[in-house]
Amino acid sequence: MQSCFVPSESNPSMPRFFIEADLNVDTTVELTETVFHHWVKVLRAQAGETATLFNGQGGEYEVTLTEVAKKSATVSVNTFNPANRTPKFQALLGQVMSKGDRMDYAIQKAVELGVSEIQLLTSDRCEMRLKYDRDQKKLDHWQGIAIAACEQCGLNIVPKILAPISLEKWLETELPKTKLVLAPNKDETDVLADATLDIALLIGPEGGLSEAEITAANAKGFLNWCIGERVLRTETAPVVALSILNYNL
Repeated sequence: MQSCFVPSESNPSMPRFFIEADLNVDTTVELTETVFHHWVKVLRAQAGETATLFNGQGGEYEVTLTEVAKKSATVSVNTFNPANRTPKFQALLGQVMSKGDRMDYAIQKAVELGVSEIQLLTSDRCEMRLKYDRDQKKLDHWQGIAIAACEQCGLNIVPKILAPISLEKWLETELPKTKLVLAPNKDETDVLADATLDIALLIGPEGGLSEAEITAANAKGFLNWCIGERVLRTETAPVVALSILNYNL
């Protein structure tokens, strides 16, 4: 199972930051405003301290803080580690949106468990109807949660949080060969027995997917996956499902 990464064996407390900048060994880089605020202002880093930076393009870099000014700082890039710590499988999560902290939690934990991409969805029982021409801030907020989750757990490829579309429209798109929907599995078949390493996982809203939506998903090749006798909350379901995938694939 995927586990949380300790950034440096020699220095377990070394902080990690995502930075939107090109990184190359033996170069110097000025910290972005966000990283400068977190590392220098909040953590009160001084010249000579080290950290791990990653830019989402693969791998990570160990850097040393060389110059600190009132509103800026510069680091020298020392070494490169190509590890990404992604799971063996690629999981596209189709998550019907929910309100408040539940959606934040679902995204955070799905990223920590190695999801490769999250497609936000609306459905018959969806609590949210966002229009991102007026609410781009919400999408940016969720992308920021994904970045923070990668900083915490050691993943170096940041999953994209895709703007919401209807479930009906998503089912018409090109999806991975293995398609699973969390729903009652009356035949009690082992849906992971023939699973590929490229997976689409559909999770409904707090009130669940309607029978018509499950039938529509089945018609597009989704297999019903029942992962226990208990009814899970919409924010808990991706955690359990992705944990099982990490363990079995």
